[in-house]
Amino acid sequence: MKDLCDLKVNINGEHTFYLHQRIVCNYSGRLKMLIKQEKRRALPENQGLQISGFPGGAEAFELISRFCYNNGRIPIAPSNISLLYCCALILEMTEEVSPCNLLTQTEYLMDGLCYWSWSDILASLKNCEQCFLLAESAGLVDRFISALFTKISANSEIPLLQLQTSSVTPLPSSSSSSSSPDTVGFRCSSSKTPDSMKPCSNGEWWFDELTILAPPVIEKVMHLLGCYGSDNRNLLLTRFLLHYLRAAMQRPCFEYKTEYAGLADTAVHGVVLMGRTAFSCRGLFWVLRVVSNFGLSRECRYKLERLMGLALDQATLDDLLVSGGTEGTGVYDVNLVLRLVRVFVSSEEGGDAPSQRMKKVGRLIDKYLAEISPDQGLKVQKFLGLAESLPDGAREWYDGVYRALDIYLESHPNLSTEERTSLCRCLNYEKLTLEGCKELAKNRRIPPGVAVQALASQQAKLQIKTHTSPRNRPDPSETPRLTYQSRHEPTTPDEFVDEKEELRLNLYKMQNRVMELEKVCREMKGQMSKMVKSKSFNYKSCNHSSSSRGMPRLC
Repeated sequence: MKDLCDLKVNINGEHTFYLHQRIVCNYSGRLKMLIKQEKRRALPENQGLQISGFPGGAEAFELISRFCYNNGRIPIAPSNISLLYCCALILEMTEEVSPCNLLTQTEYLMDGLCYWSWSDILASLKNCEQCFLLAESAGLVDRFISALFTKISANSEIPLLQLQTSSVTPLPSSSSSSSSPDTVGFRCSSSKTPDSMKPCSNGEWWFDELTILAPPVIEKVMHLLGCYGSDNRNLLLTRFLLHYLRAAMQRPCFEYKTEYAGLADTAVHGVVLMGRTAFSCRGLFWVLRVVSNFGLSRECRYKLERLMGLALDQATLDDLLVSGGTEGTGVYDVNLVLRLVRVFVSSEEGGDAPSQRMKKVGRLIDKYLAEISPDQGLKVQKFLGLAESLPDGAREWYDGVYRALDIYLESHPNLSTEERTSLCRCLNYEKLTLEGCKELAKNRRIPPGVAVQALASQQAKLQIKTHTSPRNRPDPSETPRLTYQSRHEPTTPDEFVDEKEELRLNLYKMQNRVMELEKVCREMKGQMSKMVKSKSFNYKSCNHSSSSRGMPRLC
């Protein structure tokens, strides 16, 4: 047994092989050299060879051993040819050591790479992942990628590298809810994965096939095609990267690994370069949901959010409901919406009057506030910041803000009076409808002072309208005509009077409520002062009685 197994080889500290020196040295120049070096060092006989960093580990070395013991023959297939080629390079299994050695056999098979099937090329490229650095330095990865995309170009209507930014057909900047999926862009109408983002056209049949490859291989693909990072100007490859990242998210036990970060940045560069000619607002929100899971760089996030903010008027409520993730801001990512609103508002500044786009965003933010108000993680300052992020002209009426505020107060019953009062700061009482003002006045969750202020503001507004009604309207040449009109403006002078009387009655009730609270406070203060005086009197009486008896004062 000693003569048959006179060589001990440990691979990567995982497994030890007992081999015959003469057999393996007939095919491996590297092992022959290592054995000679060990003999010169005069090391203990049983120590053997230690080989670390061997590609494929013990399984790959077992294939090499079988090749040596089988007189230089072993089944070579696309699933193992890459690994065998790299092992042959490391162990120097060349023609100089033995004729028709392993390196020669693998090279001979790869010479016919152009005749291989798509699945064989893909399997060989996948096999390179076990020895990626060595396969890349040997040019093996480049050969397989070139062969792969030769197959893609041969089976696609549009050559891959011709689909650049200049060939993207601009699409109308209509709302995403009414746009249909385009065969080139990402314009979609669903809050789920947009149909136009799924590989469906003739040029995208390979999307699903390449999702089995590891991120380093995909990065190499993008580098070879000249579309990595900020150089990405290819819409089709951008679509593929988004599909690849989405598929990675859906794998079981997926971890947010940093090795995907470069691909996420590359995808965003492509999206930003295409802009809204290829991506609807909803499509941009979908892109953000995908790439946010892969450590997106600050620069790319800023560019993507700016593009989204400029198209915020095309967004829907479902688009804005982005999960808060790990930022600790609650269920929803309110900070994201705040940033988008700031971008949109800054782009609309300078106009004489609020545009229809601004008013549309105002209605959208009111709906968003009402939706996120029950969130227990939503802080008072965050609610206020979002409610006050739009200029006053963005809202014709503030009833939507009031409804969201009421939901927030109902969902957060432990707020102090100061906090509830500060929350009401986001309301413009003059822009509350009469119904909204009535509800506010009756709402027990609203501080009394705020309710009185709202009713007084509403009363002043109605007084102005009463003075300008047909019964008491002055000469137009003397008084400027008011352009502000209430949604529920009375049509006759009698209705003006009725509403005015009703408002006065509500104001009177509110004033009585305030007076009752003040009265209770005065009574409580009086009771407290009586208790203090009574305690002081008992203290003096106790001291007087003790001194008259000659006893020490213990009271």
